[in-house]
Amino acid sequence: MDLFDRTKPHVLALFRIVVGLLFAAHGVATLFGVLGRAGRTPEFAAWPGWWAAAIQLVAGALVLLGLFTRWAALTASGSMAYAYFVVHAPEGLWPMENGGEPSAMFCWAFLLIAFLGPGAWAVDQFFSRSSSSRRETVTA
Repeated sequence: MDLFDRTKPHVLALFRIVVGLLFAAHGVATLFGVLGRAGRTPEFAAWPGWWAAAIQLVAGALVLLGLFTRWAALTASGSMAYAYFVVHAPEGLWPMENGGEPSAMFCWAFLLIAFLGPGAWAVDQFFSRSSSSRRETVTA
């Protein structure tokens, strides 16, 4: 068990990076018609497609970097819950029949990140270190 405990922050960071990268890539593909999505871009500011893709790009990039990780992950999770219940669920009960598997997986993956935090190698760590060192200086 010691190996699992010691490597948990690093494995969580890898999980965060991969999930954030995949989510941001999905947003880029939708917004710019690249990465296999040629010709299917939503009109600027069109609801909900353009906004969903913008959230995917921005929140995915923030999670990838580990910047404002918990809030970005919570936003991403909520957007995927919305996508699942509004777009996919009316087509059928189960994700396998309604095409909502990616939405469901992203929703739960981001909820996990929101609650567990960014793990190692996150930009957020620089802010927490600098604010804690400022507090130590002020109290000394």
